[in-house]
Amino acid sequence: MTLGCARNEVDSEELAGRLAGDGWRVTTDAQGADVVLVNTCGFVAEAKQDSIDTLLAAADTGAPVVAAGCLAERYGRELASQLPEAAAVLSFDDYPDISARLASVLAGERPDPHVPRDRRTLLPMAPAQRHGGGSGGAGLTVDAATPAHLRPVLRRRLDSGPVAPLKLASGCDRRCTFCAIPTFRGAFVSRTPDELLAEAQWLAGNGVRELVLVSENSTSYGKDLGDPRALEKLLPQLAAVDRIVRVRVSYLQPAELRPGLVEAIATTAGVAPYYDLSFQHASEPVLRRMRRFGSRQRFLDLLAGIRGLAPDAGARSNVIVGFPGETRGDVAELVRFLAAARLDAIGVFGYSDEDGTEAAGLPGKVPAATVRRRYQKLLGLADELAAQRAAERVGSVVEVLVDSVVDGVVEGRAAHQAPEVDGSTTLAGPVAAQLRPGDLVQATVTGTDGVDLVAVPAGPAVPAVPAVPVAGP
Repeated sequence: MTLGCARNEVDSEELAGRLAGDGWRVTTDAQGADVVLVNTCGFVAEAKQDSIDTLLAAADTGAPVVAAGCLAERYGRELASQLPEAAAVLSFDDYPDISARLASVLAGERPDPHVPRDRRTLLPMAPAQRHGGGSGGAGLTVDAATPAHLRPVLRRRLDSGPVAPLKLASGCDRRCTFCAIPTFRGAFVSRTPDELLAEAQWLAGNGVRELVLVSENSTSYGKDLGDPRALEKLLPQLAAVDRIVRVRVSYLQPAELRPGLVEAIATTAGVAPYYDLSFQHASEPVLRRMRRFGSRQRFLDLLAGIRGLAPDAGARSNVIVGFPGETRGDVAELVRFLAAARLDAIGVFGYSDEDGTEAAGLPGKVPAATVRRRYQKLLGLADELAAQRAAERVGSVVEVLVDSVVDGVVEGRAAHQAPEVDGSTTLAGPVAAQLRPGDLVQATVTGTDGVDLVAVPAGPAVPAVPAVPVAGP
């Protein structure tokens, strides 16, 4: 059972690959299971509570429940002591031996939980010194001398849909004052291009049509490989993989977004002109306290540059309201930015203190009632602005990848719509009735429902082709 972000989805499929390789039968249905493995999220308070609730519900199956993932890594022994329903609480360090860990649980053993540590200290501070061969701790363990096309992919798909995340890297080197992720995910480590291409080919052979590139900070990709332009070079290679029709980059850091990468995303055939930009705020004083960089005008200039290359490019972001020291003037600056930015999707978060973060000790705490009020105001504004942006697309032609066909309803996503976090496109008309998941079709937008689009196919589809599984676990 997987909670949280797309990076966790990849982790779960890597765990499933290891287990399947050792003879376990892996399923996403907890009923009748011998053991339930829950890959938790530990990002913010709401996600933590969701993880705990899921662990408790899993325990109701009667099977031993094992907690893994970010919440388990972040709290270790503390989580184990407060959640006796969990038969084991595992660390990321347990992943290579996951089969043995689950076997011990089934044997009635209760492994000692780990004491959490700052995982940034486990690798050299200098990025260039972090790679010693293989995957560098980013997920797969292989011999660096093994040709890419012969490497086994330690991953087993848990979803048969036409879209899959591909993890570029693990960890983060940024020190945003509100974020604890680097302490439990560790320092930034890129996966090598040949390793990523090998996994992309494996995914394509298992029915995937769209690759969503994920990491904690995709704009950092390659800095530890000695090539800050590695992502610009990798994108056309991934887009050229047979059966892949779309590549999408997520988790872009505005302060690190180089002009060359902006251009590569906007102009490379097969790459979605889509920018998942982590703005977080638009007031310079707030951004400085967050230990981030930029301003309302700089962010608007960035978006204008993107749209100069790709006028219909998609753009989304997340913002935090109620950060320590935030004033009404800061909120007004954020509102002015959002009103001018024409973003396709806006995630709004109310600030809360997170264990182990610098922001938790900052002065000028905004009262909880004020945070809630600002959150509600910004949330309503975000919904209204995103709906307006969707309405601007009426009459345009979008390229839609079909995700599902259920009871005659054909649903997919245009290039500006990422899975899970953005809107979707419903296809109508006689051509739509013949489509199936994985088909790619040009469609004219005829209407909207909030951020979602309604469109009519404007021509024949690029059809999905049967999966041809390639070497794997």
